[in-house]
Amino acid sequence: MPGDLPPDQFRSAMHRAADLIADYLERVGDYPVLPPVSPGDVGRALPPAPPEEPEPVDRLLDDYRRLIEPNVTHWNHPGFLAYFAISGSGPGILGEALAAGLNVNAMLWRTSPAAVELEERVCDWLRQMVALPPDFKGHINDTASSSSLVALAAARHRMPGLEVRTKGLSGLPALTVYASDQAHSSIDKACIVLGIGQENVRRVASDAEFRMSVPALEEAIARDREAGRLPMAVVATAGTTSTTSVDPVEAIADLCAREGIWLHVDAAYAGSAAICPEYRALMPGIERADSIVVNPHKWLFTPVDCSILWVKDPALLRAAFSLIPDYLRTDEPGVSNLMDLGFQLGRRFRALKLWMVIRAFGVEGLKERIREHCAIARELAAKIEADPGFELAAPVPFSTVCFRALGDDRFNERLLAKVNAAGPFFLSPTTLNGRLTPRIAIGNIRTAREHAEALWDLIVRSAAELRTTG
Repeated sequence: MPGDLPPDQFRSAMHRAADLIADYLERVGDYPVLPPVSPGDVGRALPPAPPEEPEPVDRLLDDYRRLIEPNVTHWNHPGFLAYFAISGSGPGILGEALAAGLNVNAMLWRTSPAAVELEERVCDWLRQMVALPPDFKGHINDTASSSSLVALAAARHRMPGLEVRTKGLSGLPALTVYASDQAHSSIDKACIVLGIGQENVRRVASDAEFRMSVPALEEAIARDREAGRLPMAVVATAGTTSTTSVDPVEAIADLCAREGIWLHVDAAYAGSAAICPEYRALMPGIERADSIVVNPHKWLFTPVDCSILWVKDPALLRAAFSLIPDYLRTDEPGVSNLMDLGFQLGRRFRALKLWMVIRAFGVEGLKERIREHCAIARELAAKIEADPGFELAAPVPFSTVCFRALGDDRFNERLLAKVNAAGPFFLSPTTLNGRLTPRIAIGNIRTAREHAEALWDLIVRSAAELRTTG
């Protein structure tokens, strides 16, 4: 039967694919970060209908090299400094490929014992690395959006007397969730999905350093209680998306303990830096959370997607999500069935790539990479502060630098567009204090000092040209 590959052809194709990937990683810096295409260009190059007859695999790989590789945004590029990096290291890519070959569904212990037990172990390795107490138990989701959704579902289930799982939200007082005005939009989305409603997400004011104001949080909770609403959860952020600020988790934890409210800590970005004791010290109190999310695919060089959610009481996850039809019942005592810990039944073998990354780098190797990125960011921030034509727009606790050229929003927008159009770098904007602010996020495994120096030269030169030409 045509279609699948005999072992000898598959082996040959995999060797060629390995060469394609290795060649790509070797030369990715030669591409412009953003591909020079317009909307629809790739689609027009693709056949409008599927092939009726089988095609040789070499033709598929030729078309990958011609149509796909040059026309992606190159997240593995050393000049990709937008959003947060999701660079894939060699060991992580190997793990991803091997997981694809195994093609297991780790929904039950029975459906893949090694996948389930490795996931438990690697989550505990990372727990130890970020100095969390042993009562935190972890499992892997795709992204922080899913991890936060699962955590907030557990918080909702813990609310006494509601019986939301069986009876739904109809007729209940409004539940409320609190996050700073710097928190990620995934919290709003989670509340939309959970039936909390976006209007019941309280965006609490932040201070001059973009950290949640605890007095404002306390006032918001008191107002809602007085109005008959039910405060459900507080989301504190350790490493906000715009500036990587860290909310005062210790004080927030005190408030949550007094009020009996679930505390979820979104450390999707900066949680990886907590493997370094000096950066872990910037996050006091996260160990008091009920749940914490960290994304190894952001800053631990693990290919996307890989998001770890730790909870102190995994029984709450099972109570919120476990639903076992007859065809999924098993009789192994004392095992974990990962399908019980969230809304997904099918679960990819994500632990394999993280296991390989941690082993290949070692904890000290990962620390060294993170420290280097933070040092590069500090050096870049110092250059910005020393230049009278620019200003630093936020503190730099980790490896993300927010800055502005002196001038209005329009000038900074044009500067950002000019830098991105040059090709070697891609930056993204945010808004701070109502002003458009270019943002440099250093976290790609291939980004080094020479790239930051070249970026700064490009920024200074571009700003000068814009000022000269008007």
